[in-house]
Amino acid sequence: MTDNDLAAYFRRVGHDGDRSPTLQTLSALHRRHTESIPFENLNSLLKRPVRLDLPWLVQKLIHERRGGYCYEHNLLFRSVLERLGFQVTGLAARVLWNAPEGVVTPRTHMVLRVDLDGRSWLADVGFGGQVMTAPLLLEPHIEQSTPHEPFRLVPWNNELVQQSLIRGGWMATYRFDLQPQELSDYEVASWYVSTHPESIFLNCLLSSRTAPGVRYALMNNELSIHRTGADTEKRTLKSAAEMKHALENEIGINLPDTPELEPLLARLAGA
Repeated sequence: MTDNDLAAYFRRVGHDGDRSPTLQTLSALHRRHTESIPFENLNSLLKRPVRLDLPWLVQKLIHERRGGYCYEHNLLFRSVLERLGFQVTGLAARVLWNAPEGVVTPRTHMVLRVDLDGRSWLADVGFGGQVMTAPLLLEPHIEQSTPHEPFRLVPWNNELVQQSLIRGGWMATYRFDLQPQELSDYEVASWYVSTHPESIFLNCLLSSRTAPGVRYALMNNELSIHRTGADTEKRTLKSAAEMKHALENEIGINLPDTPELEPLLARLAGA
């Protein structure tokens, strides 16, 4: 990552604080990233490629002010952290969120291990509507606060299950082990989830962003606003214009200028 790329990233996420490789810097960037760069899968829905090389990620997520899914977010975030001097390892996880109990899902989610001052932290800025907004100490059985819900890690065989506390109950998000992953591993998994006919990324619009005390999520044409300590607000969007307004304002996407977008949003609004 070049100096210009790094400066552009800091402008994109609004970070003008310390850049030394400390827990304070990691926590600040983790929070600001999830507030500034949304989760979204428009490229897959528009039958456009999802590339994972750094110049592409910088162009799309920073300069075009778009968003992306887990591989795009966490590969970009890893590059930023490594440029600042952090020791980062890419890991893979099996998504449990909304999965039927007992189903073994594939390792299609990317997470990061950050080793810092003799301790290890879990970082993940790409888990959509339930993304954690602070790094977690990579130790089990500890309830850990974040700017949003508390999270914890629970042992499961030789893996760890991440859980978040929602409405008084612990909900599993994903499980993972500490086996390092290579870029080629992510490229194969990303190709699968962005091209397989039955992938949720080809059949549903998924987009989200956090803000202080609130989570915004748009799934197809249902906009949800989750405020900390309050009931969730839901609204059904009934036109392409309403969809575009929500994507641009609540989710914060600079929408691509392509003729295929309007029919896609109209179809989703009418579903």
